[in-house]
Amino acid sequence: MRDPLTLAPTLQNYVSRLPLEQFEQSDWATLHSDLTSFLADVLVRRHGATWQIANDPDGPLGFRYVIEAQGLDGSPHRVDPADVVLVEFRELPIEIIRMLANAELTLKLTRKIEEE
Repeated sequence: MRDPLTLAPTLQNYVSRLPLEQFEQSDWATLHSDLTSFLADVLVRRHGATWQIANDPDGPLGFRYVIEAQGLDGSPHRVDPADVVLVEFRELPIEIIRMLANAELTLKLTRKIEEE
């Protein structure tokens, strides 16, 4: 309960078995919501991130909810976990750890290792 990352292997097993090619729009919306919630929970619990409101003049409400965390550089950084999940949907198959790593890199919670 304290560390949602312990659910990552089970969640990976679950999404790996989903018949994504048979998904309808409502199935994608449900999966998107589930993965967004998981990602946000990991960032909040493991990294002390917080939910914030960001201006979004192009959005229907004029704002959006984002996750903010203090990066390794000491500065606050923001990411919309819903956007991270959408990116993952474009890079099938869905990889839970890759999704988490992308969010952590965006928030500068980890350093990117440059390949030679």
